[in-house]
Amino acid sequence: MFADFQECKNYCLEKGIKAVDFKLINLAGRWHHLTIPVERLDEKIMEDGIGFDGSSYGFLTLEKSDMVFKPDLRFAFADPFSEIPTLSIIGNIYSLGEKTERFEGDPRYIAEKAENYLKSTGIADRSSFGPEFEFYLIDHISYAVERNNISVFLDAEQAEWHTKDQEYQNQGFKVPYQKGYHVDIPYDVNFELRKKMVLQLEEMGVPIKYHHPEVGSSGQMEIEICFGNLFEMADRTMLLKYVIKNMALAHGKTVTFMPKPFFREAGSGMHVHINFFKEDKPVFYDAKGYSGLSQTALYTIGGILKHAPALLALTNPSTNSYKRLVPGYEAPVNICYATANRSAVIRIPGYANRPEEKRYEFRPSDATCNPYLAYSALMMAALDGVQQKIDPVKEGFGPYDINIFKLSEEERAKIKALPKSLEEAADALEKDHEFLLKGGVFTEGIIQDHLKRIRKEANEVNIVPNPKEYELYFDL
Repeated sequence: MFADFQECKNYCLEKGIKAVDFKLINLAGRWHHLTIPVERLDEKIMEDGIGFDGSSYGFLTLEKSDMVFKPDLRFAFADPFSEIPTLSIIGNIYSLGEKTERFEGDPRYIAEKAENYLKSTGIADRSSFGPEFEFYLIDHISYAVERNNISVFLDAEQAEWHTKDQEYQNQGFKVPYQKGYHVDIPYDVNFELRKKMVLQLEEMGVPIKYHHPEVGSSGQMEIEICFGNLFEMADRTMLLKYVIKNMALAHGKTVTFMPKPFFREAGSGMHVHINFFKEDKPVFYDAKGYSGLSQTALYTIGGILKHAPALLALTNPSTNSYKRLVPGYEAPVNICYATANRSAVIRIPGYANRPEEKRYEFRPSDATCNPYLAYSALMMAALDGVQQKIDPVKEGFGPYDINIFKLSEEERAKIKALPKSLEEAADALEKDHEFLLKGGVFTEGIIQDHLKRIRKEANEVNIVPNPKEYELYFDL
């Protein structure tokens, strides 16, 4: 947003900014913040930064947890959710030693290093990422994890279970079960709010491709961002989630990006479209190749599919992720690729035929990920595929341009499946992460920090009895 400090100061004076709010990303992918009066914003902060405890952000392998962050003036925005005029600026994390230098495990720095590594390989000089965000916009959530009460209750105004309500003037127009895809008004009760979200994002520099209701009848919807490079797309991902959550709350609703918040309802993914360019020419296009893809593109597919089990620990890092990744809900659980096949881990869109549009999408990922880590990991796997010449055909990954579920059991058994749990994904990453360390993009320390965190969360979930267990076993 700003080229230098003086431009930032002039903006604050012109807009009457009273506070400056600094956003910091933790390892899990949540923003934290620290705020100062605008009068305290000076060049000393730009040079020396502000100190904080890195261990509270999940960076646990450091011998010393004292760190500093410095404002990154390139990424700043006037916060539309603050009553007092506030400028939000994202911060870069630095470690303290003999000299202050960028912390190798800062998720934003990892994304920067991934972009630089791409250029150093000569394979491409620009990445192009396009995520699709699915989420549920709902009216109520309550949950409890107590010794004598393990429960959750969700509600959405448009859900079909409200057709029977008699306590108020019920005007009908409830969305039938799993029939929410592209429903028009009056069924689409969140249309106006969703438009406001999109217009706010556009105003804040996040270009939106389109938005619509999704399959889930209890308030599921999708917003798709226009393409951008890995680093800016990770920043935009954080901003999109920030805007959607806060705008929902401002209108008396709430939002969840959980992959599977509702039982027997469509899950929410974050499909990621990927493309590479070199000197503004599409690297992935070859008119004579399979589905219009070049050999380089096929190698990148081979790399992503070969490393897919390990990737899931970064692209799907919650226990809830694996409630979505099950057969039967168009879930991408098969480690293979195909054109227009939504059950494959990698799908080549059948409608993207122009050279500059030729791409593929990685379908398993969801928005519980840290976008800086997830997008970087996908890029590193793709580049490893080119460097190792991993041919997806020779590896047995397809293409499978058929309905996989109609194959014989013997044929289906040849297709490897994604991990079925977060623990399996963590084990896969533990065994297979050398490709992430190339070029110093990821560090061994940050991978171990991540593994420690997700294994701890998996253990916390595993010891809690599930209500379904009472149905199955209470009387035995």
